[in-house]
Amino acid sequence: MSGTVMVEARGVRKSFGGTEVLKDLSLTVVEGSVTCLIGPSGSGKTTFLRCLNRLETVDAGIIMIDGALVGVDQRGGRLVEQRERDIAKTRQQSGMVFQRFNLFPHRTALENIAEGPLFVQKRPKAEVLREARELLARVGLADRADAYPQELSGGQQQRVAIARALAMKPKLILFDEPTSALDPELVGEVLAVMKQLAREGMTMIVVTHELGFARDMADQVVFMADGVVVETGPPAQVLGNPIETRTREFVASVI
Repeated sequence: MSGTVMVEARGVRKSFGGTEVLKDLSLTVVEGSVTCLIGPSGSGKTTFLRCLNRLETVDAGIIMIDGALVGVDQRGGRLVEQRERDIAKTRQQSGMVFQRFNLFPHRTALENIAEGPLFVQKRPKAEVLREARELLARVGLADRADAYPQELSGGQQQRVAIARALAMKPKLILFDEPTSALDPELVGEVLAVMKQLAREGMTMIVVTHELGFARDMADQVVFMADGVVVETGPPAQVLGNPIETRTREFVASVI
């Protein structure tokens, strides 16, 4: 890890209707690190992840990725909403891997990976296809380039989704419970790819219930509940010897 701050969230608030989902949430993520967000359902983990790449707007606070504001610009001492094309450009800095894969069913694995670089980044087709094949090999699917999503297992689809996120050359990848929709026997193949990315120095923020992954691979574990960060620290502390009672109760309930 370089020590450079890749993600900084300050005082983030988000409500849906009358329900405040994120309450003055602040978090710092260092370049090259793995941060695991854990906590009970409804604690705001996924909402926070979606705010990081502006799939959700924030009601208050700021988010910065690699020193640049996300979703807003500072003009004349105040924050103003960015234009959609600027938001889309900023969003490319962070790849996202969803629970349910979100692959295009009418496109092959290779075409799913190439879609963003070709049509969003407008990169040369020959270069994109070459890199897409390299990414398929990287996630262990070199022989499935022409397969459609329905011809792949859930674990294979999720590995294609990871390759698709990498194809955009993001500065960080956001994982939203990437193994929760998988049968137990398929979880390991996806976690293996994620562990390799971590070893290669990819900045990752992972919402997960896989505490074994968090214990082995995280640089910091963040326990959230009711829209706030209750406790943050290295895995040995948060998972092995938590300070806060709510953290202790949660960890004991899922081990």
